[in-house]
Amino acid sequence: SRELFVLTYGALVAQLCKDYEKDEDVNICLDRMGYGIGIRLIDDFLARSAVKKCRSYSETADMIAQVAFKMYLGVTASVSCSSAAGNEFSLILDKNPLVDFVEELPAERASLCYCNLLCGVIRGALEMVHLAAEVTFLQDRLKGDAVTEIGITFLRKAEDRKHKRN
Repeated sequence: SRELFVLTYGALVAQLCKDYEKDEDVNICLDRMGYGIGIRLIDDFLARSAVKKCRSYSETADMIAQVAFKMYLGVTASVSCSSAAGNEFSLILDKNPLVDFVEELPAERASLCYCNLLCGVIRGALEMVHLAAEVTFLQDRLKGDAVTEIGITFLRKAEDRKHKRN
């Protein structure tokens, strides 16, 4: 079923590229679609994974990388924290199954973020568990980078969450 999803996803992106002239518009559309999926998918994730509440942003990033990616895409990602404040993380995928059947982006679509749906899914799911975040692609194999890297910036610092509980 993953292969069917990947093929269907490719057809979706191709249709969006026909519908929109600008890559920016396609990227926005993919993000919005992903967001809608994420706000619905979180319930399935919580029910099927039986995970406990994450106590930190790093636990949350690890949960996305190790459990959610494995559950829905069949791969795991490595996680690195990229800020002293502990609210910025990178999810690094050595293999991105969404691009299994894509060799490269056409030159006229150089600013297309082909997998932007993933950013929306992560953002939507996090929002449903009350974690506001910015999620963006930092590196993309389709654009010649060595890995696929998704950046997650939690918009409130960990200390802000602790103060709200008191």
